[in-house]
Amino acid sequence: MASTASTGKRPSSVAGVPHGRAQVDPLAALRAPGEPPWDVYLTGTVFLDIIFTGLDSAPVRGTESWARGMGASPGGAANMATALARLGLRTSLAAAFGDDHYGDYCWDTLEQGEGIDLTPSRTVPGWHSPVTVSMAYEGERTMVSHGHEPPPEEPAPDCPPRARAAIASLTPGKRAPWIAQAASKGARIFGDVGWDDTGAWDLAGLADLEYCEAFLPNAEEAMRYTGSDCPRAAAHALTDHVPLAVVTLGAEGAYAVDRRTGETAEVPAIEVEALDPTGAGDVFVAGFVTGTLADWPLADRLAFAGLTAALSVQEFGGSLSAPGWSEIGAWWRKVQSLQRQDQAALRRYAFLAGLVPEEQAGQWPRLRAVPTIGFRRSA
Repeated sequence: MASTASTGKRPSSVAGVPHGRAQVDPLAALRAPGEPPWDVYLTGTVFLDIIFTGLDSAPVRGTESWARGMGASPGGAANMATALARLGLRTSLAAAFGDDHYGDYCWDTLEQGEGIDLTPSRTVPGWHSPVTVSMAYEGERTMVSHGHEPPPEEPAPDCPPRARAAIASLTPGKRAPWIAQAASKGARIFGDVGWDDTGAWDLAGLADLEYCEAFLPNAEEAMRYTGSDCPRAAAHALTDHVPLAVVTLGAEGAYAVDRRTGETAEVPAIEVEALDPTGAGDVFVAGFVTGTLADWPLADRLAFAGLTAALSVQEFGGSLSAPGWSEIGAWWRKVQSLQRQDQAALRRYAFLAGLVPEEQAGQWPRLRAVPTIGFRRSA
């Protein structure tokens, strides 16, 4: 979905002036007149996510399971868009929304609650919103989804809009024309990828990789695409195809190689008690894109991306759990106050000291999630 309909659209924010809720602008020192109005553009399917947490085990056939917690939020492409917006990036999203209550809720939450530009998005009459039910247990998740493809529409000449960067989910064997269009307008393309259901694992099949500045697969994906038996070796092999390869290593952290500078970086993961891993990969990418656009060193970008992902898994939901600068600042001050804190670990995140103002500190961890849809607001 990379186009705009002239009908069925809800009122949206003014281009270049989002209603952002982020307290820190990581690109403030780099902003200048005449630059693109948006920092990041992305497109994809927005789901209504319903998340159940606190399950002791996987649901058992023929029985009823009770969850100790639940929440609802926009999901799918909304996870990445929300993570970007909460980190202070001016974010524009193109997606189809159903004209049902779920669609209204997702649209209002993203535009009014998160300050995301939905000018390229559209409402589809008679199309119901896709829904995902996610059940988190034992540090993992199981999901059930339902939805239909929205009817196609003609591309709009002004979409994708001008942006500093775009995040693209690459599909094996299929090109997305908007990626080349965004690159031709000067956007830096960050590509991620999902599991290859075809089993081919052929990098040549990721045709749009040629437009990417960075490629961010997980370890298993990177090894399968390169035929390597080591994720770090796979990262190096990927730089034959893309300038910057970033491979997430799960509990081991992340590893990155920049072909242009010859630089490598590896940052271990932060140990946290995971409640729900939904959306953690999207939050990682958002953190890395933020650091890249802000021109941070490669190791700082990896550390920041890993930190934001770690903070996100301590709450339920994808977009619900994406951390903002209040959470990041509160975590930074919390770990500095701990006795016997590893000083090497503190130095790894010392770059945060110059980013988060003192007044952004707050209780950590901080709850942001709204438990369900439809609560009436008190007067």
